[in-house]
Amino acid sequence: MKPEIETLLNNQVKYEANASMHYMAMASWADANGYNGIADFFYTHSEEERQHMIKLVKFINERGGNAEIPALEKPKSDFSSLNELFEDFLSSEEFVTQKINEIIFECLQHKDYNVHNFMQWYVSEQLEEEAMARSILDKLTIIGDDKTGHYIFDRDIMSFINTQEDTQQ
Repeated sequence: MKPEIETLLNNQVKYEANASMHYMAMASWADANGYNGIADFFYTHSEEERQHMIKLVKFINERGGNAEIPALEKPKSDFSSLNELFEDFLSSEEFVTQKINEIIFECLQHKDYNVHNFMQWYVSEQLEEEAMARSILDKLTIIGDDKTGHYIFDRDIMSFINTQEDTQQ
């Protein structure tokens, strides 16, 4: 494995780990504020990001590299609204997409088609994640400050995950 690609992949391990911890903090905030459905949504996403990190770690090691397990900074843990929570979610997913695109670019520059092929799964995953985040924000915009709407949204949010899982099968 080319050292430049290995470095980028190890950086991606950290980005996935940071996303996992960020979503865990979001889940905790939602739990503490009575949004059990939203909490479950972010607990699920935290676990998904952890699985993405593990997939990268295993790939790096299987390809003869040395996966590095990063130290993480404390994530943001206080949010003023559901909109802020989900805007952060979208922003996080857009950041991860940007970093994945940088890996793809470098793979093409170095003609590392094995890593390029492996990373295509992440490209597809990011397309789905960003689309879901935008869809959720659209729903929250429609709901506005309506407390009844927030209650129903909290109750129904897991349908976004279930819908996503159905389209992946």
